[in-house]
Amino acid sequence: TAGLHGRRTYILDFFMNIIPTSIPDLVLIEPRVFDDRRGYFLETFSQENYAKCGINLPFVQDNESCSELGAIRGLHFQAPPFEQGKLVRVIKGAVLDVAVDIRVGSPTYGQHVAVELNARNKRIFWVPPGFAHGFQTLEQDTVFVYKCTGYYNKASEGGLMWNDQDLQVQWLPVDEPIISDKDQILSSFKDF
Repeated sequence: TAGLHGRRTYILDFFMNIIPTSIPDLVLIEPRVFDDRRGYFLETFSQENYAKCGINLPFVQDNESCSELGAIRGLHFQAPPFEQGKLVRVIKGAVLDVAVDIRVGSPTYGQHVAVELNARNKRIFWVPPGFAHGFQTLEQDTVFVYKCTGYYNKASEGGLMWNDQDLQVQWLPVDEPIISDKDQILSSFKDF
């Protein structure tokens, strides 16, 4: 097996592969899917298994959204002491999921990782506290679900512009992305 931040995947017990990313602490999780003629089964969360790979925070809230094709949500975060870690996945459709390191002093500050999550690959993305997070839907009526390590706190919510030039996120081309009014007036990375 390789360490959490190694370059190769490794199997954690029997139920999942852990795939490190270019930013330490951001981890892609590939659950083992058991298929048969009835359909499939997979384990999406096990506190014991997640703790073995360093994800050992309590999860206190689950959220779900359904989005139109071409919607972009984010890049959102909550400021300390109300920051949130998120364990994100797609149960219908597909997204380009993006996490930006906003941890001041981090060697990867301002860098991001983008991964595709979809109902077919069933991958799960761990976005720890200290990251801005967002996604772009790649299919109509995409259902996105995530577990949070902290409760939503309106007073501490913040965000970065999805198309900030300094972040250089390579969103997939869309004629007219669907952006909420709130997300169209988020902060630039320079002002953050």
